[in-house]
Amino acid sequence: MKTPRIASLSTLLAILALSGCSSTHGGSLDAQSGTPSPTCLVHQTKQPASRYTAGSRSDPRSVLELMHYYTANGTKTYCDGKPPTRTDRRWMDLYGKLGGAPGHLSAKDHRAR
Repeated sequence: MKTPRIASLSTLLAILALSGCSSTHGGSLDAQSGTPSPTCLVHQTKQPASRYTAGSRSDPRSVLELMHYYTANGTKTYCDGKPPTRTDRRWMDLYGKLGGAPGHLSAKDHRAR
C-alpha cells in the first residue's frame, strides 16, 4: 500500500512526464539549436507559447531549453546589432519570472522599456 506522500509524488511525476507530450508548436523559442555555441543572439519572432507559460502544465524540456539558452547566451549582443524587440523582451521577462538570474541578461537590453 502506498502512503499518501508517495502516491502524490507518483502522480506529480506522471503529470510532468505527460506534459512533455503536448504538441504546441506555435511560440517556440529559437534557441539556435544548429549552433552549439552561438556568438550572438537572434531576434525571437514568436511570443512565448503556453508550453513555456502554463505553470505546472508547461513542457519541462521547453522550459529547460529556454533557461539554458538565456543563461548561456543572454549577455551576448544581437547578430544584427539592433536592440531587442518587444518579443525578445517578452522572452527575457519570462526567463526572469521562471527564476533566471538577471546577471545572465544584458543589463542595457533588459532595462525598463
